[in-house]
Amino acid sequence: MKKATANPETYNIYHSFMIQGSIDDVYRAITQPNHLIQWWPNKCTGSPIKNTEYSFQFGPEYHWRGRVIEAMQPESFAVKMTLSDDDWLPTTFKFQLSENKNKVLVEFSHTNWPKLNYHFKKSSFSWAILLHGLKKYIEQGEVIPFESRA
Repeated sequence: MKKATANPETYNIYHSFMIQGSIDDVYRAITQPNHLIQWWPNKCTGSPIKNTEYSFQFGPEYHWRGRVIEAMQPESFAVKMTLSDDDWLPTTFKFQLSENKNKVLVEFSHTNWPKLNYHFKKSSFSWAILLHGLKKYIEQGEVIPFESRA
């Protein structure tokens, strides 16, 4: 693993979807480690405060870190990766939320990928599955076991 560097040509992942629920519940689910581990990483630490660090653990060989670059409760949350595999550096993932009549529009992006390769495409597919897991977690309380996630 190495530190992030700039790349002038990059690729981006975007997903938009609706969740039945409150914007506060969605914000908690995307920022609080005890909720994040219900739909994304196996283990997680961090606080949604700008310039603080999150730790995302997906197994013994995949202990990644990211710095919060935006945290505006309950509308937006963004993390720039600081320690991960080469393809995830120097990517940033972001959630932009807006509420309308007990529904939340989630606009997700994972930007600044250095290569349009297999890992980029697999990650785009995986994000779609994981974000569907987020939706099921909030709407139905369903937790998909870590081993069965994307």
